[in-house]
Amino acid sequence: MTTPDIVIIGSGMGGATLAAALAPSGRRIVILERGERLQDCPEARDPVAVFGTGHFRPDETWLDADGGSFAPNNYYHPGGNSKFYGAVLMRYRAEDFSPLRHMGGTAPGWPITYEAFEPDYQAAEEMYQVRGALGEDPTEPHHSRPYPFPPVPHEPDMVDLCNRLRAQGLHPGALPLGVDIDLWLKGGAITFDGFPNTRGGKMDAETIGLAQALQHPNVTLMTGARVTRLIADGARIAAVEYERDGQTQRLSAPLICLCAGAVKSAALLLASADAANPKGLANRSDQVGRNFMNHNITAVLGLSPFRRNRSVYEKTIQMNDWYLTGGPNGEPLGNVQMLGRITGPIMAAETGMPLPLAHWVADHSVHLMTMSEDLPNPESRVMLRDGQIVLKWERSNWAAHAALNAKLKAVLKKAGWPVVLTKTFEKRTPSHQCGTARMGHDPASSVVNPQCRAHDLENLFVCDASVLPTSGAANPSLTVAAIALRTARHILQGAAA
Repeated sequence: MTTPDIVIIGSGMGGATLAAALAPSGRRIVILERGERLQDCPEARDPVAVFGTGHFRPDETWLDADGGSFAPNNYYHPGGNSKFYGAVLMRYRAEDFSPLRHMGGTAPGWPITYEAFEPDYQAAEEMYQVRGALGEDPTEPHHSRPYPFPPVPHEPDMVDLCNRLRAQGLHPGALPLGVDIDLWLKGGAITFDGFPNTRGGKMDAETIGLAQALQHPNVTLMTGARVTRLIADGARIAAVEYERDGQTQRLSAPLICLCAGAVKSAALLLASADAANPKGLANRSDQVGRNFMNHNITAVLGLSPFRRNRSVYEKTIQMNDWYLTGGPNGEPLGNVQMLGRITGPIMAAETGMPLPLAHWVADHSVHLMTMSEDLPNPESRVMLRDGQIVLKWERSNWAAHAALNAKLKAVLKKAGWPVVLTKTFEKRTPSHQCGTARMGHDPASSVVNPQCRAHDLENLFVCDASVLPTSGAANPSLTVAAIALRTARHILQGAAA
């Protein structure tokens, strides 16, 4: 293989978007992706296969802080976890970029302002063809242009839910989505949230980012390439070591971009420790793997024996009335949005409920989720133990999440759903993983600079959710895509020189 100019490790939202933005430069780019392309199959629209038997889940276990093991929600395919995501492409609020006091502490803010980042949000929304509407959400930050497409339409039962929420003075509105709903439904009358995108319809990192990148002959995608370590030579990465077809191989390039996701990127830097860097690469600050954040998320079901839910996809509503306020002293509480439509088989798989009862509950309930900010904590971290990933997540800001759940419960009961059921997402499962290689100006307290270049290594960029300094209370995908576009611009302007 001709020596490339840039090696990108990982093809999720960060890596694929970065590749698409760099591709027009003509630089020779090789993308190393551990997995193979996700092929269509009957299981792709089978809720039992997806949520019950774990048909698509990789054969991988991580450890928790107590030594127990679990199967993480991490997927290895071109497109990464975005192949299964709920397609929510939501901006952080402008206030998230500055220090913000929460019930559980103070979020530190970002080393860049929302105003400086806004053009990248706008470009990411246009690249990923986001469906949305301005003017519905009083917390919506400034947009330099409207959403590129009108919102995914609410189904009739969701229109009724919106009306009942508005009657209480609340502001439900369109959830920004990367979904062509007509195309998605041609592949089966089922929600897009959690189901793999094998028949088109979701704007994920493969169908958008990779597809755009691979239109250029200077971009090569190498699947089945599991990167095992980075090899440093002084202040540079000299080579990337990976396994493919049973062979250990090395690839060098003037520029290395690590985009493997918050857990895997941190683990790879730690696994690359050498005599000169005994704590791992890019880790002079001892911050690699620390400050892991994951959001506090709870499924909230409003149940009524007198009401039916006839929706198919359901996930079109968000509500941010308590995003910036609502706590006892005006503290932020978080975001409310719809889950994808929970059906009987999904509910049975997730709860162990008998299928006939699960069908009845699913069809007589509306399905929402609450999401509250998880604050950075250096003791919440990714570590390695005998080469195996250990995830120690220390929840934070729980009182705010409990308050958000209480407010939503009261609203749903008043709106006509007298029974409210809740289930908090498991502590061990990294659904919105971020923060393990955070950006900052100070090399003593951060891993990368505001352009996402490692403080310690002049030719290493980290470009995925690991660099997020805060988690906000927003799904991270659009922010990761915007960071990738911003990083690509700096690379092309010579930031890595």
